[in-house]
Amino acid sequence: MSDLIVTHADMRALDYCNRGARQWFARHGLDWATFISTGLPAAQLLATGDAMAQAVVDAARRRAAVQEKPDGRQS
Repeated sequence: MSDLIVTHADMRALDYCNRGARQWFARHGLDWATFISTGLPAAQLLATGDAMAQAVVDAARRRAAVQEKPDGRQS
């Protein structure tokens, strides 16, 4: 799961608002437009050291775990 991509849906699953998230992205020098269109690698968000980043990465991990089939392949 080292190549986990965190998406806007993961952020919204935590009820994070776009306005606050855009400000957070700007403060951390992250590309909001790329995040919205394709997502960002979990490692890039975790590199901020911020608890909000950890929470959204955890949400993405939960999403990925649900999507994974029992034989380990992605759906």
